This record gives sequence, C-alpha cells and structure tokens, in this order.
Amino acid sequence: MALPTHIVLMYGDLLLFAWVMVEQLGFPLPATPVLVAAGALSASRQLSFGLALAAAVAGSLVADSSWYFVGRRYGHHVLRTLCKLSLEPNTCVRRTQDSIGHRGAMTLLIAKFVPGLSTLVSPVAAQNGMGYAEFAIFDGLGAAFWVATLLAVGRFFGDLIRRDPSLLSWMGRFWLAVMLLAVVGLIFGRMVRRRIVMKQLAAARVEPEELKRQLEAGELVYIVDLRHPLELLPDPFTLPGAVHFSPETLAARHGEIPRDRDVVLYCTCPSEATAARTAMTLHRLGIDRVRPLRGGFDEWKRLGFPMDAIPPANPLVAAMEPAQ
Repeated sequence: MALPTHIVLMYGDLLLFAWVMVEQLGFPLPATPVLVAAGALSASRQLSFGLALAAAVAGSLVADSSWYFVGRRYGHHVLRTLCKLSLEPNTCVRRTQDSIGHRGAMTLLIAKFVPGLSTLVSPVAAQNGMGYAEFAIFDGLGAAFWVATLLAVGRFFGDLIRRDPSLLSWMGRFWLAVMLLAVVGLIFGRMVRRRIVMKQLAAARVEPEELKRQLEAGELVYIVDLRHPLELLPDPFTLPGAVHFSPETLAARHGEIPRDRDVVLYCTCPSEATAARTAMTLHRLGIDRVRPLRGGFDEWKRLGFPMDAIPPANPLVAAMEPAQ
C-alpha cells in the first residue's frame, strides 16, 4: 500500500477527484487502491474521511454526467464504441440494457460494483429516456455507496495498522504484487474467451449480400432480430420478414424455429457477438442451419438494403402520427 499512500498524501482530495473521474470516463486506471489508501490515511487523521468521500463522489458524477449527455446525443453509436474498447465486448451492451430495463434507476445504485457496467450505464440511461435529475440523484447515491465502502475498508485496515505497525511492512510487500497478478489474470482470461468466440463467429457468419440474394431469389430464410427493445427505439425497422426474439426466449422457444431452412440471426453488437452466442446455443439444441449476419443490422442498413418498418407498440403513438 506504500505507493498509493504516498501519492494520496502528496496530492490529497484533488487526486481522489481526478483519479475517480478518469477511471469513470473509461480509462484503465483503477481507483480502488487509491480509495482504500485514502481510507487508511483517514484512520490516522492524515485525510478527512468526509472530504475524501465528497471529492471522489464529485469526480464520479462529473464523469457519469459527461457520458449521460453524450449518450443522449449519440445513442447506441456511443455504446458500440465503448464496447469495442472494452475487454469483454460480447455482453456489455445487452447486460447493461437488460439491467436498466429490469431495474430502472435502481441499477445506478449497484453499477459501480459491477465490472463493465459502470461506464456504460450512464449513456444507456440517457438512451432509455431517464431524466437527468433522476439520473443524478440515483447515480450520486450509487457513487457515494461505492466510495464509502472502499474508504471504510481502508479505514478498517488503517485502524489495524495503527494498533500493530508491523502489518504495514507486510502489506506494503505484497499489495502491489497481488494487485498486478489479479489484473493480469483478469485481462488474460477475458482475452482468451474473446478469441474463442471470434473464431467461432468467423466460421459461421453469412454476408449481407448473400442473404439479400437469397431473399430476392425467393429462398425460404428464417430471420431473427436479436436486438434489445431499447435499440428498436432509434431504429424502428427490421430486415424483411424478420421475427423479433430476445436471446433468452429464443433458446426456450426453439421448437418454433423451422429446421428445413437457413436461420439467420442479427443484432447490433460489436462483431455480432450476441448472434454468434445464440447460434452456438441453437446448434447445441439440434438446429444446424444457423448463421449470424456479418455486420448485423448496422451493416445491412449502411448498404441500403430493404427493411420493414416496425409498427408503434403503443396505439396512441400511431394515432398521434400525422396522416401521410
């Protein structure tokens, strides 16, 4: 703990504000050891627990608010960019959307404790139409809970060290090594899993041009739209004749899927990850002719291929639309 403690002592609350803000913006600069070190220093009154808490929460709010307004303006394009920078892009968008869809603003209370959710939850909340006042209240509470927990852990160890100073030497010797090993192991494991999925995806996917030729030739193709309901709001269109399923219900309802034709799956995930995983699930259920669409919905749309409009889910919306 010697290195974080030295840095925190030198720069104080300003460091906590900047460090947490940079981490929450998505940079790989873990704030946990710095916050724990600050908590330990508060045990000996070298730092104020309250000021440290306020500074870190303020840094988190600045970063999260920035992502909120970027997400409100640029929508799912921001999510795709963030996921491409993520170590585990295969599940980041859908996991965040599902959490917001099921729990609403309550997701913000736990987001800081869930790897991969902290940065993404802000633009997803904006895309989902959450008002900024509601977002700021719940995000601030979640940040305060997260920061206070880490500071309290540091305070606990700080009290132990004050009673037995010999513990400081032991912790200083092993702290950095353990932290580095944990980070390296996490990165390596995620990279291996990502590589396996990418290889399986490359072997199975279908090109948009090939699918378009099949449709124009009148071939029977069963097309499945795997996008999350929130992704349908800015783009209320599907591929021609596509059926909308969530990946979870698709596996449960696999009996409805025909076995005598190609089954094409598409999403808006980076590298068609959701489609690839769902395709592998259906293969295990005995459906062999399953193929993810390369580039997913965004590539089909970019190429200008035909699409079907999705009727409004709420009849009041349709009634309010001007007559053509």
